[in-house]
Amino acid sequence: MRQYASWRYAKQPNKKQDMTMKELLDIYYKGFAEKANWDNVIADDFRYVGGDMTKTEPLVGKQTYIEIIKRFSQVFTAMRVKEMIIQGDNACVIGNYDLRFPNGQEINGNVAEIWTAKNGKLQSLTIYFDTLTFANNTKR
Repeated sequence: MRQYASWRYAKQPNKKQDMTMKELLDIYYKGFAEKANWDNVIADDFRYVGGDMTKTEPLVGKQTYIEIIKRFSQVFTAMRVKEMIIQGDNACVIGNYDLRFPNGQEINGNVAEIWTAKNGKLQSLTIYFDTLTFANNTKR
């Protein structure tokens, strides 16, 4: 028995390399809701598309995405995962957000978030949301 137990523990995979899409998303959304510690599961060459359906070219890079989220974090006051559908390294999440805009308007809205993962990291995100309401309430 001892030999089997030693082999079993010696063969344990590196958890970071083998995280499932569900594990990656759980880490991301827990941190995202708390506005901290969400970015460690984002790939360095992360690809993001969102906010303007006429611009389909992704913004590339983890730091670029972090800057986008810094701005968005000023608007959302809370978020919850409403629904999560996972198929291998692909997922669709419906996130529900409480938003407080600079003009004082407060709303609740859903965002469709389409994810891919690769090599144990979140690789890309494309989001779909009500851009008109967002734009009308963030005009300067």
